[in-house]
This record gives sequence, structure tokens and C-alpha cells, in this order.
Amino acid sequence: MGIVKISDQMHENLRVASGALNRSINAQAEHWMRIGMLAETNPGLDYSDICQMLLRAAQEGGPVLAPAERRAHA
Repeated sequence: MGIVKISDQMHENLRVASGALNRSINAQAEHWMRIGMLAETNPGLDYSDICQMLLRAAQEGGPVLAPAERRAHA
């Protein structure tokens, strides 16, 4: 586990969002990073598609992999 340095404004955004969504600040940051990673590695998908990917992976008990990671694990 490492430390990520973020701006004061981003930390405030995380604090507000985590309170509204009943997540810890770290869980909210990880959620945003996961969504961002999946959006960058799957540019044709919108937020709804990404959420569906996450739900499917949770139901199947496996990780959500970016396209390059899927090829490496195949």
C-alpha cells in the first residue's frame, strides 16, 4: 500500500462524496480511480456500461480487468 498525494480541493471533493455515498474517503478515492481506469482503458463505454461491468464482475466473483489485462490472463 502506498501514499497518494492529492490536492486539498480533491480531498474536499472526496470528503463530501464519501459522506453522501456512505463510503470511507479511501473507498471513495479507490472507486473514482477504478472508474477512471476503466474509462481510459475502455473509451467506448459510458459510466452506465462501466457500472454494469463492475456489477457483472462482482456477481461472477472475479476482478474487472482492463482489455490488456484480459489478454494477459487468457
